[in-house]
Amino acid sequence: MNIQGDEPLLEPDLVDTLARTLREDASLPMITAGSPLDDPALIADPNIVKLVLNRHNNALYFSRSPIPFRRTPGDLPTYRHLGLYGYRVDFLQHFISLPPSALEEAEGLEQLRALEDGATIRVHLTEHEAIGLDSPDQIPLIESLLAAQQ
Repeated sequence: MNIQGDEPLLEPDLVDTLARTLREDASLPMITAGSPLDDPALIADPNIVKLVLNRHNNALYFSRSPIPFRRTPGDLPTYRHLGLYGYRVDFLQHFISLPPSALEEAEGLEQLRALEDGATIRVHLTEHEAIGLDSPDQIPLIESLLAAQQ
């Protein structure tokens, strides 16, 4: 399991859920998490990584841009990616041997390397609204939320 350092408010139960799912489904090489995102300002924020899924809750794409693009009105959800990953050891060994991919370098998102290589990334959807530390101006907010948890 890999919890990115900019996600200090992730719930421990979410880590357990991803680990359990990965352990129970031997066909999954990689797993991560996402949550619904409704705030237009956050959807437009390039510091917030968005994702789109297929019908099986596997990632189709991750982006710093608002995705999916809404050409017509509808109830298509937007999801925020949470900086938490689970890997099988054999997949992780393969993944780190791959050179950075073009999409990874363009977006600055390493999980795109896995998608470009054809890997399946299962996405566990949660209602947990993790507030990541995406910019220095968020430090006071994160510190106050961490203090409130203690």
